[in-house]
Order: sequence, then C-alpha cells, then structure tokens
Amino acid sequence: MTKKIPWLVILTGVVTGLAALVLTKAGNPGNMGFCIACFLRDISGSVGLHTAAKVQYIRPEIIGLVLGACIMALVRGEFTGRAGSTPALRFVIGAFVMVGALAFLGCPLRMVLRLGGGDVTAIAGLLGFVVGILVGVLFLKKGFSLGRAYKVKKTEGFVLPAIMIFLLVLLLVKPAFLYFSEAGPGSMHAALPISLIAGLVVGALAQRSRLCTAGGIRDMMLFKDFHLLTGLLAIFVTVLIGNLILNQFNPTAAVQPVAHHDYVWSFLGMALAGWGSTLLGGCPLRQLILAGEGNGDSAVTILGMIVGAAFAHNFGLAGNADAMTDGVFTAGGVAPAGRIAVVLGLVVLAVISIANLYRGGKQK
Repeated sequence: MTKKIPWLVILTGVVTGLAALVLTKAGNPGNMGFCIACFLRDISGSVGLHTAAKVQYIRPEIIGLVLGACIMALVRGEFTGRAGSTPALRFVIGAFVMVGALAFLGCPLRMVLRLGGGDVTAIAGLLGFVVGILVGVLFLKKGFSLGRAYKVKKTEGFVLPAIMIFLLVLLLVKPAFLYFSEAGPGSMHAALPISLIAGLVVGALAQRSRLCTAGGIRDMMLFKDFHLLTGLLAIFVTVLIGNLILNQFNPTAAVQPVAHHDYVWSFLGMALAGWGSTLLGGCPLRQLILAGEGNGDSAVTILGMIVGAAFAHNFGLAGNADAMTDGVFTAGGVAPAGRIAVVLGLVVLAVISIANLYRGGKQK
C-alpha cells in the first residue's frame, strides 16, 4: 500500500522555514529566525533571571508560538488540561536540555537553520543530536516512561498561555524593571508585529501537524516512520533555497553568526539536548506547542528551560561565539564550567533513564 504524503507536516516545515528567513531579513540574528533555546534565554534575561547584558529581550516569537497553538487547539476542540507526569523530573530535564543547547549555541530548530545557511560547524551538533536521540530510543525500547498525564481542570492548561499574554503586555508597556540588550544578539530583532505574527502562524500549524525536530528522528529509529521527519527536511530545504536566492548561503566553517568551532562540546551539548528531548517526548519547540494546547507538564518543562538558561548565563555554562574584530579572530567555545555542566547533565539523564525503566507495568 502506498503511504500518503504528509502534506500538512511538509507545509508546516515550509512555512517555518519561510518565517525564519523573513525574521532574519527583518532583523533577527543570522541563522536565527527561530531559536527556542536562544529566545527563552533572552526572555529569562529580560525579566532579570540572568545578567548577561547581550541576551535580554522578550521574544514575541515565543509568545506567538504558544498562543498560536492555544488558539488552534481551542478552535479544533483539542485543548485539554492535563498534567501529573513527573513534573519535577521534567523541570530538571528541561533545564539540562537548555544547558546542552546553549553550549552548542542553538536549539535543534536553529541547528537546522544554521545548516541551511551553510554553517558547517553545525554538523557536529547534528551528529550529537542524532546520537542523543538514539540513546533515548534505546531506553524507550527497554521500557522507559515518565508516566502518564491525567486530565485536570482547564485552568491548569491555561497557565503558560496566560504567562505569555502577561509577557506581551510587559513588552508593549516596557516597564523600567525589564532589561533590554543594547548590543549583541538580544538587541537584534524583527519588529514586534512581524515576530508575533510569525510565531502565531507557525504555532498554529505546528499544533495541527505535530511537527517535532526530535520526534521525526525518533520515529524513524523506532518505527521506520518518516512522517514527522519530512517536516524537518522541509525546513532545511526551504531555508537552503531561500538563502541561495537571497545570496545569504555561506558554506564554510569560518566565522558564522553566533557559532563556535568547539566541535566536541557542540556534539556533546546537542547529544544532551537530543537525549533529554526524547525522554520528554518532544523537542523544545514541541514542548511549547504542547503547553499551548493545555499540557501542564510541558509548561513545567518550559519553566525548567527558562531557569536552565538563567543558570547557564549566571554561571558561565553557555558557549561563546567566535568573533572577527578588525581582521583579528577570537575563538569562542565552551568554558570548563560549561563542559562540567554538560557531562553532569549526561550523568543525570542516565540516572533518570535507568530509574524510570518499566516492564510489565512494574518499575525496575
């Protein structure tokens, strides 16, 4: 029997790629039309959870993704309050996923955007991401589970969408207690309406299609199912073609926008992100969409990521980008503290993976 072509997932990938190109052209940093890790980090800094002055801004794209998913779920009758699947562990895993992503300098979605822009340094991150997912899949096959979520009141499901609405109000009002970067990646952003609309459209489509960067690779490994993977490939192809048309494709390992040459730690950082995303049941983008449609556990995961970003920048765990100033190259990379944090994260995920193995309904 011929399998149906997953047009909705492909459409979501194409629109996501186009939105990323538009956002980058409109002011977002290079190869960073969308980056869930980077944008949650910027939000964390803007509300004062970390003090890295170059990465502080309330990103409307994140607000749009959650609210777009929420609106679509409400319209389709798919919004359901549910929670109770080991939220504390999900908070911890979310924090370490963020540590890994920020060591690499990008979430899985930005990894694809970097590759579509010709960033050869992102290949190490891709390899690590795939290996991390493979490790997670091996534990899934052995019976890993964080337990089931239970139906709860809708008010639980509206927590993260409500937080996003509050953040949007803060962004519009700009009270004095917020922090906004005057230099660096946090100061580079598209106009609010463009960012918000892009987030709303992609969030709504991602809710319908179940697009997930980790899920596509996971399903391919587990079930030989390429359905979700087509969305990931659609993002890459769209961004690649768009960059070629716009003369922005730069296939080199030389200085790339917000990237570094620390390949070993890019690999390990994204391995941590891939493993953690597999245990959570979805990548950072997917967690935002799930939270938008009422999943309280995913909302806790996102809060864990925001706190993880604060730790990453307050304690020097995040990677530093390479730089070229007046012809002088300055190498970036992951500092010793960040390397320790990535290794610690891998150890913690191993413990969580082993401790949550189930067989025949019983925990090992």
